[in-house]
Amino acid sequence: MLGASRGSMNHQVEVLEGRRSSAGFDVLAQELFSVADLLGREKLLRNALADAGQSEQARVALATEVFSSRVSELATQVLVDIIGDRWSTDGDLVLAIEELATQAAFAVADTNDQLDSTEEEIFLFGRAIDESSTLQMALTDPSSSAQTKAAIVRDLLAGRATAATEQVLAYTVGHLHGRRIDSVIENLCDLAARQRQRVVAEVRVARPLDADQTRRLADVLSRINGRTVRLNVAVDPSVLGGVYVKVGDEVIDGTIAAKLEQARRVVLG
Repeated sequence: MLGASRGSMNHQVEVLEGRRSSAGFDVLAQELFSVADLLGREKLLRNALADAGQSEQARVALATEVFSSRVSELATQVLVDIIGDRWSTDGDLVLAIEELATQAAFAVADTNDQLDSTEEEIFLFGRAIDESSTLQMALTDPSSSAQTKAAIVRDLLAGRATAATEQVLAYTVGHLHGRRIDSVIENLCDLAARQRQRVVAEVRVARPLDADQTRRLADVLSRINGRTVRLNVAVDPSVLGGVYVKVGDEVIDGTIAAKLEQARRVVLG
């Protein structure tokens, strides 16, 4: 992706990461893959949704009309965000939805402490393809359907890989879009590695943080966790002051409300 598509992709990655705690996120990847598959087959619809000559309002309205009855509310929201951005080509739109679906699958694997295994399994699958001309031919044969190729992947991985590995590879091998399969597998490994380096902190404050405060807090949390930490900041007047931070299972409650509650407990014995 180049130009407008790359900027839109970076933006959508950030938005999707902030939705990890949303209800239904665990099935989002499969829903986005199904949408990408549909758009890959329906050129007129794909062109209409990616047409920068149409207003954002018109494109979003079309996406809502087409997909709101097909996928969940969360998936519809994600698609509306994607369609609302600018894409250099209709092909970039499809690739973006596929990459975000992959990110969602990896995020679920991360939540389930399976991301390291997923990354290794995808790498080893790529090695297996490199070492087997028969397997490579089967997975790149243009006369074979996406469903046939997905079935090959599922048979090979049955009981030997995480759900994310099977889901992502089963979709990807049938949707190469003219790319070399080894480069596509390498890209999946890169996406998994990037997901592994990403941590999201839930932050609650009484008043909005300015840019400098946000940067300094993110830097401190990144040093503590040894990984890049991105902030999801919510303004909550009930904290009164200070800051509440939750990273995974770790909580740092430095709010005035928490200190007052501690003082109350001391006074009450």
